[in-house]
Amino acid sequence: MIKSKFNIVLFEPEIPQNTGNIARLCACTGARLFLVGKLGFSLSDKYVKRAGLDYWNSVEILKYENLDILKSEFPESTFYYLTTKSKNIYTEREFKEGDFFIFGPETRGIPENILNMNKDYSITIPMKEGQRSLNLSNSVAIVLYEAIRQNG
Repeated sequence: MIKSKFNIVLFEPEIPQNTGNIARLCACTGARLFLVGKLGFSLSDKYVKRAGLDYWNSVEILKYENLDILKSEFPESTFYYLTTKSKNIYTEREFKEGDFFIFGPETRGIPENILNMNKDYSITIPMKEGQRSLNLSNSVAIVLYEAIRQNG
């Protein structure tokens, strides 16, 4: 049984099926899901609903206008920024309950200016050289289950 509570942040997600899959993942792990900024779809979209199946009532979803507002509400929390533009490997970090994992839009990732202001907290999932990126919902699952594993 999973006890730890983590926070998944999707910054301006674009693909409804990914958000639905991530919502289902959050429901199954007890993670909260934060949707930040402009969404590339409506939460009533049939693809979001289909991907999330009947898990929607089991996940806590919070919507925020921007990252600054979100961070101001949780000043004691650690925010990690997932990107392909970092050398900091996610398995080399010690995660703790209450941490936030921020994932950017599928087609462009987290903006450079945000990453530049948070270099020490930008982390990556290693990939074979020459590949652009992993699927968003797969990336969320990889990092979230590592955080859960670390915290028993």
